Amino acid sequence: MKQKVDTQLGLVEGRERQGVFLFAGIPYAAAPTGEHRFAPPQPVQPWKGTLDATQFGPVAPQLPGEGLTDSHDVTWNEDCLTLNICTPSNDDMKRPVMVWVHGGAYRNGTGSIPWYDGTKFAKESDIVVVTINYRLGALGFARIPDAPTSGINGTLDQIAALTWVKNNIRNFGGDPEQVTIAGESAGAFSVSTIMAMPQSRGLYCRAITQSGAGHHVITPKEAEAAGKLLMEHVGAKSLHDLQALTVDEILEAQKYVEENSDGFMSVGQLPFYPSITPDFLTDHPIALFQKGVGADIPLLTGTNTDETTLWGTNQIPAEKLEKWLKNYVNEPNPFIEAVRKDRGEISAGEIAVAISTDYTFRIPAIQMAEARQKHGGESWMYEFDWKSKAFNGALGACHALEIPFAFGTLDAKGTELFLGTSDLPTHVGDIMHASWVAFIREGNPSTNTLGEWPTYEIAERKVMRFANETSLVTNPWPAARQSWEGQR
Repeated sequence: MKQKVDTQLGLVEGRERQGVFLFAGIPYAAAPTGEHRFAPPQPVQPWKGTLDATQFGPVAPQLPGEGLTDSHDVTWNEDCLTLNICTPSNDDMKRPVMVWVHGGAYRNGTGSIPWYDGTKFAKESDIVVVTINYRLGALGFARIPDAPTSGINGTLDQIAALTWVKNNIRNFGGDPEQVTIAGESAGAFSVSTIMAMPQSRGLYCRAITQSGAGHHVITPKEAEAAGKLLMEHVGAKSLHDLQALTVDEILEAQKYVEENSDGFMSVGQLPFYPSITPDFLTDHPIALFQKGVGADIPLLTGTNTDETTLWGTNQIPAEKLEKWLKNYVNEPNPFIEAVRKDRGEISAGEIAVAISTDYTFRIPAIQMAEARQKHGGESWMYEFDWKSKAFNGALGACHALEIPFAFGTLDAKGTELFLGTSDLPTHVGDIMHASWVAFIREGNPSTNTLGEWPTYEIAERKVMRFANETSLVTNPWPAARQSWEGQR
């Protein structure tokens, strides 16, 4: 069964799927092509007749990924600024809304992958789920002379999508005053960045950051160096020259810059991340959070225990451990000793996982929660510790593994590779999904099953650990956390 809904720009027609309605590929901004390449998102022109919204639109231009989560080929097009809506009904019930920002290191991904299917949220909990595409890589974040917003356009795309939701979601059964913005990895970096920007105020009331916090933006100097190298590689002298290139030429140059950016990029940062930009993002988000920005927004945040096993970090041998850790810290030994104090005599690879996970994900999340508490901000912290059975257990609780648990998509295509078992851990997924539902609906992730989940406060550091036996823990991995004080 198909269904039509009116928007500010014209009618759209979606379809029923699994007992809910899907409206897919709806443009929230004009095609960022031609003179609009490297420009901020532009308004969509109204259309006549009815827009077919029964199929997902093309994804943002991207190079094939190399990881387990992004190795598949995708159909991309520069005209990619669309969103998808999964809703129980287009009535006037004013349901809570979750807007999901996909991850992928700001260079891969799409809002349409099966892991992000909002059916369970919509069908069982009466929540409207919106997923979005936004510009990636150089097209979304390269800092180009004479294009003043070019270093942050991908983030401005995300804010444009939130604006569209604010103006239209009521017609899809959603409440524009009850919007939660959520994301994982680069999607969580995105949520943190959006929280730090004045242009987003009033567009959402809650936030969820999964494996990402407020450290991952780059400085103007880094962005300008990356943009300069991009232009030099393609022989471009001006913005107009770049606008005349094919997308494939841009992507090839993007890859070249990524492979040759060690000389000017900070540890853990890629050259096409959002950059500090006057009038939009005035500092690193963590620095703005320390001044109280965004403290009025309830936040659910957390990380996975073994994030970096996804990239093979647990294979680092003992003889290379200290040298490898110098990618993160000048003096590795105090960090190694702290990890051993918390976890006992573990392998060199496990130490590498713990320290790199702390550097990139856990410590930034803790610092974000600490900064917010000092200004009265409420933050709930989790640790995801369900261990994958895949590859003889080598993945552990790796990066991205928590997504299908939170969405209730444990049986979705592609999850079997990560879970490594046909015996789905629904006992963990049901508990975690219910907490996300509670937060989206009420602004607090406590449930009858979990009991009271207190906010993260420096005095006790209460963290909900999702595992085979989910429980509330106090101050997890304390020695490792203390080892980073003044270092991150």
